[in-house]
Amino acid sequence: MSEPLVYVERDRLRQLMKDKLVKAGLPENHADKTADLLIFADERGIHSHGAVRMQYYSERVSKGGFNLTPNLRFEKTGPASGIYHGDNAAGHYVSYQATKEAIELAKTSGIGVVGIKEMGHSGAIGYYARQAALEGMVSITVCQSDPMVVPFGGSEPYFGTNPIAFGAPRKDGDPIVFDMATTVQAWGKILDARSKHKSIPDTWAVDKSGSPTTDPFKVNALLPVAGPKGYGLMMMVDILAGSLLGLPFGKHVTSMYKDLTEYRRLGQFQIVINPEYFGGKEQFLENISQMVEELHDNPPAEGFDKVYYPGEIQNDVMKQYKETGIPVTKDIFDYLESDKIY
Repeated sequence: MSEPLVYVERDRLRQLMKDKLVKAGLPENHADKTADLLIFADERGIHSHGAVRMQYYSERVSKGGFNLTPNLRFEKTGPASGIYHGDNAAGHYVSYQATKEAIELAKTSGIGVVGIKEMGHSGAIGYYARQAALEGMVSITVCQSDPMVVPFGGSEPYFGTNPIAFGAPRKDGDPIVFDMATTVQAWGKILDARSKHKSIPDTWAVDKSGSPTTDPFKVNALLPVAGPKGYGLMMMVDILAGSLLGLPFGKHVTSMYKDLTEYRRLGQFQIVINPEYFGGKEQFLENISQMVEELHDNPPAEGFDKVYYPGEIQNDVMKQYKETGIPVTKDIFDYLESDKIY
C-alpha cells in the first residue's frame, strides 16, 4: 500500500528542508543552497532528488560525513580553466560556487572549464546547467556517483549512474535543460518496485549472476542505457569527473549509503561556453528560438499531444505545483516537521 501524499506550498517545503539541515549542523549558507537544489528537483517533479533525500542528508551531516568547516578555494590553472577545491563540503553549495567561477571564465575567455575536487553529493545536476543558461551561457555538467551499474557485457557493478546535464539559454522563455542518468532507470525505481511488490522490466537490472531479472528484490546492479552506448557515456563521465582530476574512479568511488561518517571525495566537471565567442549571442538565440518553434510545430505522433523541448515538461509540472502544492509522502512531511535528525 502506497504512502498517502501531503501537498505543501513551495516556500514552506523549502524552509522546512533548510531548517532541518541547519538543525543537523550544516552551516546556514550551505543549508540554504542545498534547500534550493532540493526544491528545484521537487517542484519540477524530480522527486528522487528532493525531500525524499532529506533524512539521508541530515544523518550524514550529523555523523560528520560532510566537512562543516571546509577550506573552499578556486585555483585558476589557465586562462579558461581551474580547479574548485570542495574540501568534502556539501556538494550542492560547492557545485553552485564552482559553476559561478566557470561562468566568469567564460565571460572573459569564451569558455570556462572547472573541475570540482572532493565534494559530497550535489543533487540534480540540471540545476547547474540552468544556472549557466540563466547567465546566457551554454553548458555541460557531468558528475560521478558510486558503483551500482554493470559495464556492458559484465556481471559486477563498476561505474555509477554518472549523470550528464546540458543547458542552453532562450531569448524569451525558460532555458533548455537536459539531465539524464546513464542507466536505463534510476535506483529509486527499484526501491519503488520493492515497496509495492511489483515486478520490473527485464531491461532495467541484473541479479548477482549478471542475468536480467524482473524481481526487484534480486537486483544486484543496474544496466546502462542503450547497452554499449550508455556504458561508453558513463565511462566518459567517470574519466572527466574522476580520473582527470586525480580522484577515485569506477568501483573505487565511495558508497552513498554504506558509511555516512566517511567523506565521499566526489568529482564533477563543468564546461561553460559563451555563445558570443562563436557564432554570436544574438544569432545563437535566434537559432534556438527557431528550433523550439519548429519542434512545437512538428506534428505529434500517436499518443502524444505535442513535441516538447528538454526541460519543458518539468516547467509545466512546476506551474501545476504552484496551484496544488508539491506532493510529498506523509512520512517525509512528518519527518520534516519533527525534531528528529534521523
